[in-house]
Amino acid sequence: MVPRVVFGNGSFNQIDSILATERKGLSPFVFLVDDVFKDNTAFIEDRLALKNGDKIIYVSTKEEPKTSQVDTLVQEIKDKYILPSGIIGIGGGSVLDLAKAVSIMLSNPGSAADYQGWDLVKNKAVYHVGVPTISGTGAEVSRTTVLTGPDRKLGINSDYTPFDQVILDPELIKNVPNDQWFYTGMDCYIHCVESLNGTYLNAFSQSYGEKALDLCKEIFLDGSLDKNDADAKLMMASWHGGMSIAYSQVGVAHAMSYGLAYVLGTKHGIGNCIVFDKLEAYYPEGVALFKEMKKVHNITLPMGICADVTEEQLDTMTSVALSLDPLWENALGADWKDKVNADVLKAIYRKL
Repeated sequence: MVPRVVFGNGSFNQIDSILATERKGLSPFVFLVDDVFKDNTAFIEDRLALKNGDKIIYVSTKEEPKTSQVDTLVQEIKDKYILPSGIIGIGGGSVLDLAKAVSIMLSNPGSAADYQGWDLVKNKAVYHVGVPTISGTGAEVSRTTVLTGPDRKLGINSDYTPFDQVILDPELIKNVPNDQWFYTGMDCYIHCVESLNGTYLNAFSQSYGEKALDLCKEIFLDGSLDKNDADAKLMMASWHGGMSIAYSQVGVAHAMSYGLAYVLGTKHGIGNCIVFDKLEAYYPEGVALFKEMKKVHNITLPMGICADVTEEQLDTMTSVALSLDPLWENALGADWKDKVNADVLKAIYRKL
């Protein structure tokens, strides 16, 4: 679990005092920041009070995070510093996952691709802090950092992955474009549906999942909810949804969206939505409510994204999706291989 968290409007302004206690001599902090903020110095740079050679690295989130991207960032940091005091990720789920992965790889040998899987990390990560500027992914609280590698899309799942400190400031998400706000928020909603309907469910994950689901219903079905209230509630829904998944697992939508992302580069939030919209057979109540939420927020999902995929691409999609055994076992039970196969998934992919 994340050991330290602060929450509240303006809490990002405390970052200098929070980091001060963790600074190791003259060793700098490295800030990985979504490049959407590159031209907005008042939003980020003016509030960071850089010192001792602290470095901001702006990272692109046009594509899903890759193991190669992590390796490049780690090498860049190692070339300039012996070891930084810490890594601070400021951005959405992609940047937060990059920050977690970089902090792990600074203290572990090899490539990030070597650690895709469960509990493969041997050495504790360097100190790392997460500051979400969009909410829904649960990346700020999860024990995984999801990366696209040379062979698959899979997280580095370990006890060393979670952040040492998280700063939850609702003011940071107030200007997120509506479509992106919805797609990322739906990641949280889908987390809840998959967790609460899964075979891995237990009282711990259920308590978090139910609270997150209640918050999602309030946020996405009540069109009259004040935007400031909605942002604060979404930040907490994301936290609770991420906690629910940390102690259970996701399911069909996430498995299939991983296949989409690996082959087509589809971003995680919108990819989940596109897949989930066609999963009535697995989550009938959840999908019905999702369609209601789309109407409330005037969301039209992209159509025909798989219209031109080749049979070879479909084979790769299904192979990536079906390689995620824990997701399918959570969704369908220990005998899941008797219930789903490549042909079943291809039929769904062709509808997207």
